[in-house]
Amino acid sequence: MPFGYLGTTPNQKVKNSGVFSVSEALQVQKDGEWGGSLQLIQNQDVSEVSNIDFTSIKQNKYDVHLLEVKVEDTATGASLRGGRIQFYESGVLETASVYEYAFQYGSAGGSFGELRSTGATHIISGGYDSNPLNTHTYYYLYNLGNSSKYSFTTFQTTESWTTSIGFYSSFGGGVLPQTSTVDGVRYSFGNADTFTGNAKLYGVKQIWVT
Repeated sequence: MPFGYLGTTPNQKVKNSGVFSVSEALQVQKDGEWGGSLQLIQNQDVSEVSNIDFTSIKQNKYDVHLLEVKVEDTATGASLRGGRIQFYESGVLETASVYEYAFQYGSAGGSFGELRSTGATHIISGGYDSNPLNTHTYYYLYNLGNSSKYSFTTFQTTESWTTSIGFYSSFGGGVLPQTSTVDGVRYSFGNADTFTGNAKLYGVKQIWVT
C-alpha cells in the first residue's frame, strides 16, 4: 500500500515504499509540503473593539482555514455573551437568522449542557455568564469560497471566568446552510461587548500530493 493513504492512490511528490528516507523528509520539510501544516494568512492585535474581520480568505489555495482567537472581554451585565462568528458572502456580511449551530459545554464547577439553534444570526461558540472572561477558540473553517457547498465550522473553546464557574469548555460546530461564495469571516461577542486580544487566520495545507 502506498504511504499514508487509503482508497484511490494519488501521485506522490516523492516516490517511496511507505517510509521516508532522511533526505526525503528533509526535502519535504524544506519545500513546506507537509500535509496539515499551517500557513499564516493574517494576524490582528486588537484593543477594545467590538468585532474582528478577516477578508483575506485564500479560497483558491486552501480547502480548510483555521481561525484562532484569544481575547479578553471585561464588560459585565449580560448573559450569553461569548464569542461568535458570521460569514461574508461576496463581500456582504450575512446577518439574517439563517445560521445553524450546536455545541456541548461543561464547567469545572460541575454544570454541563448543550445549546443549539436552527435559525440564528451567528454561530455561537460559548459564553454563559455576566462577568469578565478570557476566551480562547479554534475555529476550523471548511468550503470557504466554494459556491457549490455549504460553508461550515467545527470549534473548541476554553474560557475562564471571575465567578464560581471558574473554567468552562465547549466543543461543537455550525453551518451557513446556503450555497454562496463565502469570502470573509467576522468574530464578535454577544451584547456587542468590546474585547482586547489577538486573532490569527491560517490556511491549512493539504496532504503533499500532486
